[in-house]
Amino acid sequence: MGTFTKEISIRWSDLDPNFHMRHSAFYDFGAQHRIEVLEQHGLTMKLMQQQSFGPVLFREEAIFRREIHLSDTITITTRMGKMKADASRWTIVHELKNQRDELCAVISVDGAWMDTKLRKLASPTPEIVQEVMNAFPKTENFIAL
Repeated sequence: MGTFTKEISIRWSDLDPNFHMRHSAFYDFGAQHRIEVLEQHGLTMKLMQQQSFGPVLFREEAIFRREIHLSDTITITTRMGKMKADASRWTIVHELKNQRDELCAVISVDGAWMDTKLRKLASPTPEIVQEVMNAFPKTENFIAL
């Protein structure tokens, strides 16, 4: 897999009363990009529903560096920051940069895979999850858990 990068259009509804992007919109863009990446590589919502598993987040954190405004051109990049070899636990990192390649925000999410019938962590991790997650591009400081 190559680098997961996408250009984002900032919508009026993404702004707050200070006329910059509201904090929760950063999380929304991260979540959307994660699902798009998984879908592109065969780990679709339909497949997860059919096989009764899905992602679950334990922590979601954003570090805000620069304001994002309505007219800005933003690029989001998604990489794996940490992961167990069986992809049962992971940290995905999103970087949002503006048109000047300045870092605007870093979003990190810690998660795992849940068996949606048992409502417990999936064990073992489904094979397709391991294939897709192990093929993710890694951050420069990737940590194997």
